[in-house]
Amino acid sequence: MTDAWVVGGALRDELLGRPVRDVDIAIAGDPEPAARRLAAEVNGPVFRLSEAFGAWRVIDHGEQRVFDLSPLQGETIEEDLARRDFSVNAMARPHEGGELIDPLGGRADVASRTLRVLGTAAYERDPLRPLRLARFAAELGFSPDAETERLTRAAAPRVGSAAGERVFAELKRLVIADGVLDGLALADRLGLLESVLPELTALHGVQQSRYHHLDVYDHTLEVLGHLIAIDGAAEPRVRTVLDETLADELTRGQALRLGALLHDVGKPATRVVRPDGRVTFMGHDRVGEGMVRALCRRLRTSERLSRFVEALTRNHLVLGFLVHERPLDRRQVYRYLKRTNPVEIEVTLLSCADRLATQGRKAEQATQIHLELARELMDAALQWRAGGPPRLPLRGDELARELGIEPGPELGRLLAELHEAAYAGEADTRDETLSAARRLLGR
Repeated sequence: MTDAWVVGGALRDELLGRPVRDVDIAIAGDPEPAARRLAAEVNGPVFRLSEAFGAWRVIDHGEQRVFDLSPLQGETIEEDLARRDFSVNAMARPHEGGELIDPLGGRADVASRTLRVLGTAAYERDPLRPLRLARFAAELGFSPDAETERLTRAAAPRVGSAAGERVFAELKRLVIADGVLDGLALADRLGLLESVLPELTALHGVQQSRYHHLDVYDHTLEVLGHLIAIDGAAEPRVRTVLDETLADELTRGQALRLGALLHDVGKPATRVVRPDGRVTFMGHDRVGEGMVRALCRRLRTSERLSRFVEALTRNHLVLGFLVHERPLDRRQVYRYLKRTNPVEIEVTLLSCADRLATQGRKAEQATQIHLELARELMDAALQWRAGGPPRLPLRGDELARELGIEPGPELGRLLAELHEAAYAGEADTRDETLSAARRLLGR
């Protein structure tokens, strides 16, 4: 390519020794011909990214790289770089090779691991850029300088005006980054979280019962930290589940991090101090479920991801209540799996992280009992996920015909109870199933 430069994050990551997967190329003129030539070279697809900015994308499946080719922003490459967000992303190199072009000190900021915004205008050009600061901090382990912090804090209220899907694209990368906890702390301190996730910042200062040692916000961050540790130590069967792709380019394990962040968002609205001084949050799981649904709609996530996080929020207390019913029989295990399906594995892990982050009165004993039960239920959950719910030895229409009942709610309730009996080993054969059905009908 002539008059073409590799720009931005690819050069930054190269200097850091990080894998380079996304390559931005600035083209003097129309990038379409160059994009089509590159696509032919790598034998990959090519398509237009933006009518407004004229960008094109080429995917190299062989090298697992994505190339974005855009028109030069300005008359020269130096003018283009001056319009970028942070100095570490404002470097260029001729596509055919040559010296690094670094008019704004990006190389030095990479070396000092500093995030420096390129003036007030950088944030004015795109209201989402302040949130990118927190995302880069989480991904790279960099810190902003004092002036960048000041400008970011001033620009933070405008971040929420960006399109929901763009906000979510940055949030999800922040949440799955290795440095997510530091990134969230920075986003909170600079007012970014308040702009894009007010449901989360509303947890600040919400005091809990004597069974907790932290307010709801700090508890939530501690839950996320424990979840990350649990994820890192997951046994192979659990690891396989967590690594499955779920939705919105997130694996189940990555989406579970989002669930950890949002599982208690219903607490402020349900907090009650009883006459004896005890603090309760009755119904915060259901209230939180609705809040998660609205939040996902605002961020324009997929319906599948929304349902996943909603289910985690709705069911995160279930295992804790079962602790008081130990030892569980097969029917109780079935009800747990049925109720928490399809997040029976993930919510079991979330409940463990939640319990580990609850270090108040009698915490040690309660935690030990909870984790023991979770191990029992996890084995059952893994089998359930692999094989599905129990199957009856005869179909619903056959059962109705044998018993002389019409299809309808009565048959539905009967089948639900028979599935529970089958899981308990009480309806393995056709005859056992019919006998159990007759008993349930009082015949």
